[in-house]
Amino acid sequence: MVGLTLAAFVAGFISSIAGAGGMIVLPCLLWAGVPPVQALATNKCQSVFGTLSSTLNFLRKGHLQLRPLRRALLYALIGAAIGTLWVQRMDAAVLDRLLPYVLIVLAGYFAMSPRIADEDTPPRMSSAVFDPLVGGGLGLYGGVFGPGMGSFSAAAFAGLRGFNMRKATASTKPLVLVANVSSLAIFVAGGHVVWALALSMAVAQFVGARLGSNLVITRGAALVRPVIVITTAAIALRLLLR
Repeated sequence: MVGLTLAAFVAGFISSIAGAGGMIVLPCLLWAGVPPVQALATNKCQSVFGTLSSTLNFLRKGHLQLRPLRRALLYALIGAAIGTLWVQRMDAAVLDRLLPYVLIVLAGYFAMSPRIADEDTPPRMSSAVFDPLVGGGLGLYGGVFGPGMGSFSAAAFAGLRGFNMRKATASTKPLVLVANVSSLAIFVAGGHVVWALALSMAVAQFVGARLGSNLVITRGAALVRPVIVITTAAIALRLLLR
């Protein structure tokens, strides 16, 4: 349990900056002998607390406004519920094969795009289109699979809505939180969460996420850009080599 708690702390720290903390915790749970569905459910449970921690921190320090996100949050909630129900009945092998290449493209975008910066840029998509397309799509993806959801969301906010990286990273957190809570509710109803592990890991996630979100606030794009590039490239490599 100590090793899993440490993994949760590291995942909370990384996820608050770049997303993809589940790619740290989920393999650890599986290596510890937790069955796949229970591992997915337990990972969702503990990750909710890390995302909640960073969301509250960004909100408290004035880098997050929830009102403009309310429609995207609703679409994310619905998308995640559909995805979670779907994943229990589908073969995710196609998505599993495609994901490494999508992550490589994402890492390249963060490395080279001038829109990944500390200043806002002109939006390329209205919120009326962005909210169902990106909010609902990210929720669906989070319910079905999940790795890199925070990175995809940050790229979407920066590239399509023109948010600076502090604002883009902060805005991803409530979307990820809502999607994970939606998925978690379904897993809890099915009795899949291993609570003894989930609760101890949740505390570590909460602390790690608070530390990571503080770094985002102080360092901005100078921190977020390289962390996301390295994290997404590492996940892609791991998926390609497994």
